[in-house]
Amino acid sequence: MTHSKTIAAWLALLGGTLGLHRLYLKGLGNVPAWLHLLPTTLGLFGVLRMRELGQDDHLAWVLIPILGLMIAQSMGHAIFYGLTSDEKWAARLGQPVQSTGWGPVFAVVLALFVGATVLMGSVAFGVQKFFEWQLEAPTASQNSKVLSA
Repeated sequence: MTHSKTIAAWLALLGGTLGLHRLYLKGLGNVPAWLHLLPTTLGLFGVLRMRELGQDDHLAWVLIPILGLMIAQSMGHAIFYGLTSDEKWAARLGQPVQSTGWGPVFAVVLALFVGATVLMGSVAFGVQKFFEWQLEAPTASQNSKVLSA
């Protein structure tokens, strides 16, 4: 079976968090592809928790960046697939060389935009929530002042 670099790049871009690109390239028996579902589902659960319970939900603080990292890694795969030369792609998969045209290039451009945005947003969200959590945690001196009063 011939695997298209264009299709692989677009599957990584659009469904990489679910492992669709790995299922396309390596088949339904690829265990790492199925393992993409767990962190993606946990991240989506965090988004739903935050929408329902608000920004004070500490579990959502942990889970949402996991989704961001899954999106960023799938964008990384799309970029990797799209930037692989046609010759290397054919040699890696043991198939004849096919000219791919502009399809993978557009996937790479979109993946760079989405991946950079999501990765920066996830890091900023995670760091902000970490520092908010640090401010909420009472220090030992505050505890001793409360106990002595």
